[in-house]
Amino acid sequence: MPSLASYLKAGDRVYVGGSSNEPKGLLAELAEQALPSDLTFIQFPLPGLNVTDFTSLHDNCRIETFFMSPTLERAVDPSRIDFLPMQMRWVYDYLMKNVDVCFLQAAYDRAGVLRFGPNVDFTEAAMVNAKYTILEVNRSFMAPAGGVAIDPRKIDVMIESEKPLAAVLPPQLDHTSEVIGRTVANLIQDGDCLQIGIGAIPTAILSHLGDKQDLGLHGGLIDVGGQRLIEAGNVSGLRKTRDLGLHVTGMALGNSEFYQWLAETPEVVFRPANYTHEVEVVKTLDHFVSINSAIEIDVFGQVNSEFIGGRQISGTGGSVDFMRGARAAKGGRSIIAMSATAKGGSVSRIVPRLNMVTALRTDVDWVVTEFGAVRLQELSSKKRAEALVSIAAPQFRKELLQGLSV
Repeated sequence: MPSLASYLKAGDRVYVGGSSNEPKGLLAELAEQALPSDLTFIQFPLPGLNVTDFTSLHDNCRIETFFMSPTLERAVDPSRIDFLPMQMRWVYDYLMKNVDVCFLQAAYDRAGVLRFGPNVDFTEAAMVNAKYTILEVNRSFMAPAGGVAIDPRKIDVMIESEKPLAAVLPPQLDHTSEVIGRTVANLIQDGDCLQIGIGAIPTAILSHLGDKQDLGLHGGLIDVGGQRLIEAGNVSGLRKTRDLGLHVTGMALGNSEFYQWLAETPEVVFRPANYTHEVEVVKTLDHFVSINSAIEIDVFGQVNSEFIGGRQISGTGGSVDFMRGARAAKGGRSIIAMSATAKGGSVSRIVPRLNMVTALRTDVDWVVTEFGAVRLQELSSKKRAEALVSIAAPQFRKELLQGLSV
């Protein structure tokens, strides 16, 4: 087989699958080859899982990313990293017209059908206009039974590997996460269809839903917390007004036992971001509840989920897509769940004004901290500020009230 580098030419834009479905075997081969100049590698990485510094592969390789990570911050040449602030739904459309070559990963399912591995957010978009699609077929795991099947005629090169998927372990929960988890769980009703993020607070929320019935799942990811609710019967999808009885996700994150469960569970179906994050889809899911976290929120109700201390630390992600979908859905709600302080309680995460805005104040509905829950929709500017101050840490409330100018 010709070398991987032979499929690349100077100036190409190369999409590399990310998160739990990164083609690590392809990247290992590529790192050993002489590459043409002026390549741009495009990836939506997940911190801790995707650790390739593409600027190290050639002295003028660039990285285009929609999500920053510690690896990118420590890149050989940070000046060759281009961060694009773009919501996930629109990343999909952007990739449809901006990729020359794509590197992807797949596996065979129990029946011998070739399917993409446990992340399909942008795979189909990257393939639309690519000159070459190069596929790593990983024999170390079984593909999800509900994964996206692949038409072999659309693949130009296939190589095999046996590189185990990286394990993502559940976070350790602290008292604050548990309190927030219980508060958010009290806002969830039987039959609601949930979208939820990743981290200690989302894990705590899922752990407190054991008394709910017939919940649905539709979102960007599923993890072990979702698995447990499905196995316990709390999540059935039987009241969903779309994809009845199915649990829709774009990616899965967990350990080897979790991935084995996916291989046996066809009810967990994988869909790309132009479906999972599309407002026109989400709004047809009655009682859709979007649950996401934030770094900070100001007294106007604006949310920052990506920027701190003058640094871009993550990305715009898909939270706004889901917040707007929830707003449009019958009986829909969106929830921002966050701790009230940072740095051991010395810094308030409810602040007078943000320097960077991820979600507009008009997008924000419920906000929950360990000190309570408030709903901002239909409140005046003054009343929403007062409501947010009421769920700030007590030691910061007086200062926040004194600074109100709304």
